[in-house]
Amino acid sequence: MVALPNDFTRSFALDYDGARVKFRNAANDVGAALTTYTHPALKGPNGQDLCIDVARLGDPRAASQLVILSGTHGLEGLSGSAAQIGWMQSNFARALPRGVSILFVHAINPYGFAWGTRTTENNVDLNRNFIDFSTPRPGNPGYAKLYPHLLPEDWTPAALQIYADAVEAFKDAHGDDGLFDTLARGQYDFPDGSNYGGSGREWSNLTLETIIADHLGAAERIGFIDWHTGIGDFGESFFLCFNPEGGALHAEAVRWWGRDRIFGQKPNNFARPNYQGLVFHGMTRFLGVRPMVGAVIEFGTRGTKVRRALQLDLWLKFKAEKDSERVRMLRADLHDCFVPVSSHWREETTEQAISITQQAVEGLASWSLSAAA
Repeated sequence: MVALPNDFTRSFALDYDGARVKFRNAANDVGAALTTYTHPALKGPNGQDLCIDVARLGDPRAASQLVILSGTHGLEGLSGSAAQIGWMQSNFARALPRGVSILFVHAINPYGFAWGTRTTENNVDLNRNFIDFSTPRPGNPGYAKLYPHLLPEDWTPAALQIYADAVEAFKDAHGDDGLFDTLARGQYDFPDGSNYGGSGREWSNLTLETIIADHLGAAERIGFIDWHTGIGDFGESFFLCFNPEGGALHAEAVRWWGRDRIFGQKPNNFARPNYQGLVFHGMTRFLGVRPMVGAVIEFGTRGTKVRRALQLDLWLKFKAEKDSERVRMLRADLHDCFVPVSSHWREETTEQAISITQQAVEGLASWSLSAAA
């Protein structure tokens, strides 16, 4: 008998409000304890509260704890939320190994999730915001050559070609890897630019530190998954592990998820950028000396063509008319780039997310046993 695909409509939602309801219902169904952190100043597009919901499954005193984030890049949250919900709706959630607890952090960037943008309320890429702002901010001199052409006054083929030509000229001078590094590593000089890391810690950054302090006090070893979309082949998982290669934690990640997923990662077949200010880095700092094994895990969508969607996200925010048929059309295209409406994509990514999560759970359980031996 051929296994039937999962019913993705049970885990995916249409928007932030629907995702929040489904997440909280799934957490309640498995007996998870819920905590909510509400943005003190901002509201969503319908006047709703902007909330990070945290669900604890298992013993909060467990030595081994898995932290799973969704919505770091706001509108990607529909996929990350479905990944969290899908595992909670699976049989695995009712057979959690002894000594392991899971902390689901839903919509860590609720503003971006609710308003349909990748960034926070300050156009900050939250996954570039976890630097030490008491020291000089990381440089990215190449970005200054591309920035002047990034935001056209109007979204027309002729206007977009100007930026495309600038990108091509930069690639000719610096190579594919140099271009990708410049566009992806993060920049801290242009507040209306792409991958802007901010001038200080965002509310979501500060709140994540609070969540870790509130919920992970008993943890001795931590697993970490930060769900994303964009990089990789369509509908396929792509891992970015930031545990240093050659170290024990990197070897543990290989044991959980396999060597092919963890070694030699080349996003979109380019050299891995010198990413700055990742949530992964912030988590490591918040945990201090406690070991953490984990990865940013992407589900592929449009490959290098995602670059146009990043530009569109900024244009819709800073240049577009308030509302029109074309704006609604472009916004739908932006959302489809990061969370494709394809049932195949949603079925496949949900299945993979459940499996990947369970591998982390089982890896944590056996890591705990080996550590205690």
